Amino acid sequence: MKNKILAVSILLIFVLSAGFGCKTVDTKTQTASEPITLTYWRVFDDSDAFATIIEKYKVLHPNITIEYKKLRYEEYENELLNAWAEDRGPDIFSIQNTWLRKYQSKLTPLPVEITMPYLVETGTIKKEVVTQLKTIPSLTIRELKNNFADVVAGDVIFDDGKIYGLPLSIDTLALYYNRDLFNNAGITEAPKYWNKEFQQDVKKLTKQDPKKGIVQSGVALGTASNIERYSDILTTLMMQNGAVMVSGNQVTFHAVPEASKTSYNPGLEALRFYSDFANPLKEVYSWNKDFPNSLQAFTSGNLAMFFGYSYHLAQIKSLAPTLNFGISKLPQIEGNSLTANYANYWVESVSKKSQHPNEAWDFVQFITKEENAKIYLEKTKKPTALKSLIASQQGLEDLSVFAEQILSAKSWYKGKSVNDAEGAIKEMIDMALVAPDKLSDIIREGAAKVQQTIN
Repeated sequence: MKNKILAVSILLIFVLSAGFGCKTVDTKTQTASEPITLTYWRVFDDSDAFATIIEKYKVLHPNITIEYKKLRYEEYENELLNAWAEDRGPDIFSIQNTWLRKYQSKLTPLPVEITMPYLVETGTIKKEVVTQLKTIPSLTIRELKNNFADVVAGDVIFDDGKIYGLPLSIDTLALYYNRDLFNNAGITEAPKYWNKEFQQDVKKLTKQDPKKGIVQSGVALGTASNIERYSDILTTLMMQNGAVMVSGNQVTFHAVPEASKTSYNPGLEALRFYSDFANPLKEVYSWNKDFPNSLQAFTSGNLAMFFGYSYHLAQIKSLAPTLNFGISKLPQIEGNSLTANYANYWVESVSKKSQHPNEAWDFVQFITKEENAKIYLEKTKKPTALKSLIASQQGLEDLSVFAEQILSAKSWYKGKSVNDAEGAIKEMIDMALVAPDKLSDIIREGAAKVQQTIN
């Protein structure tokens, strides 16, 4: 394959040196074939994750150069805002799925069709490569819904009926568990449900010392500041329990769903269930604010169950290379027909300030096609966003659990300030531990604060 690409590249260099498409090419085609540089900003992945894909794209469009830049997550959002203010922002950039609507005014939606110059081989006896303009329809909403996991459509299609981004990968929360601690407690498998069995497992796995308190925790639940992605865990419990997180532009996770025929409040009961694990008065007490970060506790061997994403796998292996652990699906509610997992992912979008939006969108569509997304996923060891690749990832040890959860992944709109929304959820958790008898007031006030970020 590499030799074939090299041979084609040499041919293209010859064509370019002879004047890219100057022979029998009209003025419109010549203008469209002028050299273009597209800047592409992302976080987490190094340039080698895209090197082969960019090389393949260059074969199709030798006049387009892709400049890839990786930024640190901590600086990424500020750098984007500063770059846009100074008119030096990227043409293409990754954006977290929960940020999309916040930055809608900064984005260019996918056009209905894109006209691009392509190198085409013509002739029968005497072969020659010429440049031709081709107009190709873009991905439709129907194709988007058919090709990508269902959660994507709700996040990237806005009220105007247009597509504002496409993902390469979708991550979900899963259960990491310490096999040695499970074996010592006589537990043969990770719990599948949040039922009495789960709670019994937690009690078996939690060890307390009369003077030191909890010395081994069964599960990291109940607090906020020292639990990785606490807000994702709690809101997933709410969704699994039947809470409607947002209805239109109204936050509703604090209320009894309108369709309910009872007074049962699923959001409130999920908050109660979550906070019980950090309540010393409860039988399932297994965690408190004095523990280190949940990832640190798990890698040190003092935590039996840790909730994390696929990206935590590399961190765990790096921090504790000899730790004997397994990965299981996120527990669900037994007997509940609703399966809900939490989607955490990034989408590739095109800046409104790009001078070449059509070319930028052509590249985004190119990298998210199955054959090219597969190259990226194999390089980065990430779970797919495409339905067609789920089956192949279910056979991979490290990715099978995450691949199996993609189709039931869900997300919800947290407003224009995700940090403020998560801060409101943190306050809810903290207050639930201080005043467990006032959960109704606590969750109502928390919802009102999240509503402010939407307003």
